[in-house]
Amino acid sequence: MLQAHSLLWNYLWVAPNLFLLFVGFLIWKRGLARQVPAYLAFAILGALGELAVFGVDISPSVTAQNFWRIDWANVLLGSLLKFLVIGEIFSRVFTQYPSISRISRAAISVFGAAMVLLAGLIAGFAHGDNPLFLISGVHLLEQTVFIIELGLIVFLFVIAAYFHLAWDRLSFGILLGFSISACVHLATWATIANASPSEQVRTLFAFLNMATFHLCVLIWLYYVLVPEKVVKKSVVPLPENNLAVWNRELERLLQQ
Repeated sequence: MLQAHSLLWNYLWVAPNLFLLFVGFLIWKRGLARQVPAYLAFAILGALGELAVFGVDISPSVTAQNFWRIDWANVLLGSLLKFLVIGEIFSRVFTQYPSISRISRAAISVFGAAMVLLAGLIAGFAHGDNPLFLISGVHLLEQTVFIIELGLIVFLFVIAAYFHLAWDRLSFGILLGFSISACVHLATWATIANASPSEQVRTLFAFLNMATFHLCVLIWLYYVLVPEKVVKKSVVPLPENNLAVWNRELERLLQQ
């Protein structure tokens, strides 16, 4: 059962992405697409990309080199979409400070696009016939993305708590899933890098990563299915703080 390409393996590869497509459908059906367009793109394109990689994996006509090339392209796409989503959540959290909101979203999105472009150039100029480079390159790119992703998420949680910024339910759920996935993946890869486990143990870690992603998709599904409670709040002007000052100065600079 706990072997590569077993029934459980195939389920944990396919089912979470089908659920993720369903999450994307719910977001569109409930009119949330305008609120989180980047996450909608991640849900649809990310899920379709993983399903395509699964189809290539089980196809006997695809060579190992071509499989890893396709997987590399899928990781590049998923990485770009992740940065777009995180930039989108930054923008939503700082919505009370429009200038900071726009700058943070643009900065993270441009950084993500630059990183993906750099990885693509490295892949293009590298020796494509070397399968070991393709495999290590995919894993290195994934680890790098998870490290930066987790750092951005922790930074957002800390600054939101420090300045008492309000979270909307959907944004919190999206980042919660991303943070759990990043933590587990980095922990398993750190263990593999330092302990040099057997192939069987590596397979168990792969199962853990896949099961974690399944859990994260279910978390996203819950936060989309369960509506946010509408609480009537009196309009109170925000107290002056550093964010307000930064927002005002950024607004002044942008208008110059």
